[in-house]
Amino acid sequence: MFRGSSEAKVDEKGRLKIPSGFKTLLDAGNATQLYITSPDGTSAQIWPLQAWEKQEKSLSERNMDDAVEKYLLWTSYYGQTVEIDSQSRVVLPQKLRDTAKLNAEVVVLGKLNYLEVHNEKQFEQRLAGYEMTADDRKSVAAVLRGNG
Repeated sequence: MFRGSSEAKVDEKGRLKIPSGFKTLLDAGNATQLYITSPDGTSAQIWPLQAWEKQEKSLSERNMDDAVEKYLLWTSYYGQTVEIDSQSRVVLPQKLRDTAKLNAEVVVLGKLNYLEVHNEKQFEQRLAGYEMTADDRKSVAAVLRGNG
């Protein structure tokens, strides 16, 4: 499980060095191939390929409703399978780097099954507007109790 956050940089060639704590987890799972994508173009999601394939299997077992179709459209448009190089780097797809402005300082977040990469300044601005409300806390509590 990926958790926490780490600051990182995307170099001039579009390479992101996977932060060491996250790289250790990828190594433990023998993940050398990754699927990099985005459901909306605002950030990059980095999935171990096996985890992404499970996601695809779950989606393929459902009827193709409009939401699933949109999700697949976006994630295919931005998606690219990549390998981690010997220096723990991955190349982020150019289209996604441009759209999400992943061209220098970024923040890498652990999101349980995958990593999420955001432009650091844009993320900090967005985070300022994401206060946890009382309703949010109740919803999370219900999920943690198994009622959600």
